[in-house]
Amino acid sequence: KLFFTDYGNAAKVERCDMDGMNRTWIVDSKIEQPTALALDLVNKYVYWVDIYLDSVEVVDYQGRKRHTIIKGRQIRHLCGLAVFESYLYTVNSDNVSILRINRYNGTDVQSLARLDHAKEIRVYQKRTQTAVRSHACEVDPYGMPGGCSHICLLSSNYKARTCRCRTGFILGSDGRSCK
Repeated sequence: KLFFTDYGNAAKVERCDMDGMNRTWIVDSKIEQPTALALDLVNKYVYWVDIYLDSVEVVDYQGRKRHTIIKGRQIRHLCGLAVFESYLYTVNSDNVSILRINRYNGTDVQSLARLDHAKEIRVYQKRTQTAVRSHACEVDPYGMPGGCSHICLLSSNYKARTCRCRTGFILGSDGRSCK
C-alpha cells in the first residue's frame, strides 16, 4: 500500500495500491493540514502531523482507532515524522531541533539535537524493515521487472502487478510492452 496526505480542497489521509488503484480515504474529518506521515508497519498504524491544528494523531490502516498523541504549542512547526519502538521522532522547523515524543501517551517530549536546515527525518534500523517475500514485480529471466518492459507496480497484493510506461510511451495490447 501507498499512504499519503493531501490538504487541497479537502484535507485527508489516504491509501491506495502501489499502482494507484483502490484509493481510499482513511481520515477526512477534523483534519486541516496533514503534512508529515509515518507508518508502524508491524501494528499497522498511520501517524501524521497536522501543522494547522498543532497535533500529532494516529489511526489504524482502516481509519479506525483514531486518537490524538499530542496537541498544543510545544509541537508547533513540526515537519518530518518517523516512528521507532515507543517513540515518534520529528523536526521542529522553528528552532531546528529533533524531538522525541512517547507515541503511547504523548509525554516525555525531549529535544535531542539541533540541526541547521533539517526538514525531514528517517529511522534506519534492521527491525524497521519487513521481510520481503517473492512478489509479482521480481525480475524475470530477460531482466524485466514482472515481465514489464518499463515499470512494474504491485497491485492489490504482492502476487498481482500492473505494468506502466515511461512518459512518451503507451502500453501495448499485451499489457506488458511499451511503444
